[in-house]
Amino acid sequence: MQYNYVMDKTILARLPSEANNYISKLEADITRLQAQVTRLEELLRAANDALYGRSSEKTRYVLNNPNQLSLFNEAEVCADTTAQEEVVVIKSYTRKKKRTKEELAKELPVVEEIIDLPEGSGCNICEGKLHKIGKEFVRREICVIPAKAYVKEIYTINYACETCVEESDQSNIVKPEVPVPVISHGLASPSSVAYTIYQKYVNALPLDRQEKDWANFGVQISRATLANWIIYVSYKWLKPIYIQLKAVLVYSEVIQSDDSVVQVLNEPGKTPQSESRMWVYRTGTFVQTHIILFEYQPDKTGERPKVFLEKAKPGFYLQTDGCASYNSVVGAIHCGCMAHLRRKLVEALPPANKQESKAAEGLDFILKLFALEDEFKELTPENRLEERLKRSKPVLDSFFAWVDSVNPLAGSKLGTAITYARNQQKPLSAFLLVGRVSIHNNASENSIRPFVRGRNNWLFSDSVAGAEASAFCYSIVETARANGINPYKYLNYLFCELPTVLTKNPDADLTQFFPWSVETRERCRARDPATGRLVFD
Repeated sequence: MQYNYVMDKTILARLPSEANNYISKLEADITRLQAQVTRLEELLRAANDALYGRSSEKTRYVLNNPNQLSLFNEAEVCADTTAQEEVVVIKSYTRKKKRTKEELAKELPVVEEIIDLPEGSGCNICEGKLHKIGKEFVRREICVIPAKAYVKEIYTINYACETCVEESDQSNIVKPEVPVPVISHGLASPSSVAYTIYQKYVNALPLDRQEKDWANFGVQISRATLANWIIYVSYKWLKPIYIQLKAVLVYSEVIQSDDSVVQVLNEPGKTPQSESRMWVYRTGTFVQTHIILFEYQPDKTGERPKVFLEKAKPGFYLQTDGCASYNSVVGAIHCGCMAHLRRKLVEALPPANKQESKAAEGLDFILKLFALEDEFKELTPENRLEERLKRSKPVLDSFFAWVDSVNPLAGSKLGTAITYARNQQKPLSAFLLVGRVSIHNNASENSIRPFVRGRNNWLFSDSVAGAEASAFCYSIVETARANGINPYKYLNYLFCELPTVLTKNPDADLTQFFPWSVETRERCRARDPATGRLVFD
């Protein structure tokens, strides 16, 4: 093969630059593809964890990294702080001791069953006469009496005035006052309605299954009737106390909030497949009396929390997960959620060599903050703030210095965690402003969890009225539970009393019916102070 010398020389002259350009392009493609592979591996791992992994957020990866102290020291050098590194021990998970039979049945009434010999029995050896020497304990069992329904017929005893008859020949009939029914012109009673709401909103039992339960009681009640019961009493009797509880909540110093998806089939202007939202607002963690309120809204725009909290006092602390919808709330000091950041760092841990990864470095700081908070939880707000400024602030400063030193791969799980930390630096540091603010928003997440569990069973609401009724019901039962009140007894108590009170005066002060009032706690039996468990009489 012959070559043209001039052409070969030209080609050879171009080869170095073209080769370099080609090599640079290949290197860029390799870097891009490696990032894409890493991202896809993370997504696949996250999907597998969602399907097969544990759902608990208990951190098994704790501060046992042999390089831990050097990590803290490195970040402190970056932060240019002279804070002393202190040793923090995080309690590992220990399985609770198995409770004894006596502890399990401690709160239940005891009924003795005496097993005796048949009358006239003699000795099984000589058939001699027997005399009783005492009873012997054999075993202990927990027995259940299934729910049953009965019809209660209400009568009044009427009286005629003898004096009126003598003076005017007309008898004056005197009748006792009859309590206003929870639902007029129907068979519903306070207990039956309370039971229906309790089953659906506490036990997450859909109405179609409750319909079958009623049939087992011998009563043919359709799910449509049960739904009408819930909607009617929610608007008529629960909404007024909801409104007065809200007036107390919005005046709180600390308010936590979260939201979740709900599907409403028949919503004006929206398709059945579209998503609506169920918002939850609650008092902070470090309070004696708790209020948890749900609110249904058709969307997640910032107008929703803005309107709900428009009467909150300026300067209150609003703790959320960092969603942009809350930025529209006027007068709020925004507080972040360290648990969300921890979750993102845990998700960024690689499947192998977790303790040597960058995500582990950041996670060490966050776990240390949680360990310190566990030490401070029994302190007064003033002492808690003092300890935070002395011991937690250096750790937080070191963490954000570490964040500034990290250059994660774009689109990676670590990149997501670092971006979240940078964007939320001010809200995440807000717990250093006041001792009544928690470092996480777990309380509101836990409050909305019963709604999510129920939604997994009943899937959707048929109408807006049904979704709003659900918000009222969840608000009442979760507020009762948060204050240690038996929710069924609380509902039954409200349906016995509120119809008469509100019929006489629609604007009546309902403070006496709040879950923390003395009268309510006596009527509904609060938690046992020794065990903290609900007392079901």
